[in-house]
Amino acid sequence: MSELTTVPVEPGMEQPNAKLVEKAKGGRRTKRLTRGQLVFRRFLRNKTAVFGAAGIIFLVFLALFGSTFLYWKFDDIDIYSFLTPPNSSHLLGTTQAGRDVLALTVRGLGKSLLIGFLVALMSTSIAALVGASAAYLGGWYERAMLWIIDLLLVVPSFFLIAVASRGAPEGDAAWMLLVVLLAAFAWPLSARVVRSLTLSIREREYVLAAKFMGLSAFRIIVRHILPNASSLLIIDATLGVGYAILSETGLSYFGFGVQAPDTSLGTLIGEGARMATTYPWIFLGPATILVFLVMCVNAIGDGLRDALDPSSASGGQA
Repeated sequence: MSELTTVPVEPGMEQPNAKLVEKAKGGRRTKRLTRGQLVFRRFLRNKTAVFGAAGIIFLVFLALFGSTFLYWKFDDIDIYSFLTPPNSSHLLGTTQAGRDVLALTVRGLGKSLLIGFLVALMSTSIAALVGASAAYLGGWYERAMLWIIDLLLVVPSFFLIAVASRGAPEGDAAWMLLVVLLAAFAWPLSARVVRSLTLSIREREYVLAAKFMGLSAFRIIVRHILPNASSLLIIDATLGVGYAILSETGLSYFGFGVQAPDTSLGTLIGEGARMATTYPWIFLGPATILVFLVMCVNAIGDGLRDALDPSSASGGQA
């Protein structure tokens, strides 16, 4: 039987139509890897990134289904346990209101993850469209977008978000407004990077050919420019999750984020910080989950960067 070997195909190389290519010598068959397969293999070689991915999967599972395995719900009150240390009934103890810290942490984790993913998705989408369109269209539109980007980069976003969120209505509208505000100030820096990348992509042959065929600017940007900037956008979206979670935590810590009766990791850390020295279990549970969550997100972001960049130290070989 002929020997089967795999040969990685770097991004930018032409992909053959056939999956198996016969070599002239020895009858050896060579299986070419797609870019997705190559990136996946590089990602798996990064043990830290794999650990981060496993950690995120565990945390998402805990946030989605953890409450079904708990006896106490996040809004239940145990009238016989106020500020009780961890025990068999309350694994992470209780708060001063008699609420189970573990149930509150699971609920807060789900809310923080939801906010982080939504903000990352919205901010990356805005950055991609604004940055790519500014570079491709040029002229007055590019100057206007650059002026807006520079303005948003210098304004004190934390204080503006804090002031705007104070007048938010109660319930789900409060955290939804927080998502919109965080996304509104998270995209400018990424948009500048996308614009710089688009300036080189717009001069390539396939973009010029699409332009000569009469395709609209929006279609060229969406179908030809942004797919070739996907590596940057994926990394930016991944790291944006960590940024959004930390931003929400900071705002909620000072009382400007998620409001009661709902909760988030930032809200729990803010409540527990006042009693961290006397009743540390209220603070340590949410704080540990937050640190672990951000570390996992950053590990995935670093792993994707190395896997998508062939010139990086750990991503150079399949």
